[in-house]
Amino acid sequence: MAGQDRSPAAGLLLTHGAGGGADQHTLVALEEGLDMPVRRFEFTYRREGRRFPDRAPRLIETVRAEAEAFASDLGTTTARLVLGGRSMGGRMCSMAVAEGLPAAGLALLSYPLHPPGKPDKLRVDHFDDIEVPTLFVSGDRDPFGTPEEFANHLGAIPGSVTVHWLESQGHNPKPKFDTEIVHAVADFLGAR
Repeated sequence: MAGQDRSPAAGLLLTHGAGGGADQHTLVALEEGLDMPVRRFEFTYRREGRRFPDRAPRLIETVRAEAEAFASDLGTTTARLVLGGRSMGGRMCSMAVAEGLPAAGLALLSYPLHPPGKPDKLRVDHFDDIEVPTLFVSGDRDPFGTPEEFANHLGAIPGSVTVHWLESQGHNPKPKFDTEIVHAVADFLGAR
């Protein structure tokens, strides 16, 4: 991170998981609970009413376009934004950053380390290209990745990594955990 802009993040860009939308309760709670500009967006397939996500390159391009538009609206660059979201959406943000999209950090909620029941199908190939501070917030009973599995792979990320585990929660933490998630993200953003 030597030479990177150390000024506070200008905004947080969030997106949804494969089966949800930008109106998901945790994403709304983050927008309402953080003292900074937050923008939630939906991928094209959701806006067009389709159930199944596009392939990763198209999703990553959408992340890039939404980040550039949000940064422009804030009068800054994507390097001043923290990007993230739930599950697939957070994963696409992390892949966009790994592919070179400048960002201040990543906030990854319920990151899908692997499909449920398929721990050999890891989604970590890009981790060694993530050089920004990264927050992972997941349930400690998430079938998409256990705390032990995360511990085995997060060391590949060169940027600083913060992990917050939600006790007794799975892939879709209950709404009563939204306040805890907002606090974890707020603490992470305060460290920018």
